[in-house]
Amino acid sequence: MITLTGRTLTKTVQPQMGLSLLEHAMQASIDWQFNCSRGTCAKCRCSILQGAELLAEVSDAEWERLGPEELDAGYRLGCQAIVAKAGDIKAINRTYF
Repeated sequence: MITLTGRTLTKTVQPQMGLSLLEHAMQASIDWQFNCSRGTCAKCRCSILQGAELLAEVSDAEWERLGPEELDAGYRLGCQAIVAKAGDIKAINRTYF
């Protein structure tokens, strides 16, 4: 299961392989902040509390926008964090602004 926390809503949804955390949040009508969905605005930035190993590798956009310090601290971009394996994932939208 995937538990996503947006600005005011938290919901648990069934994982769909190949979809991003942002896509899961949008399908569940979670108030997840985003503008571009390409990895440049970083409004969809999130903290992965559980299941980071179930997500696809960090994208080039994430390396450029977040950098090693934030990635090491468990942050990803929701639009770039693709569900690759089944299991429990927990993420909280933590935008900069």
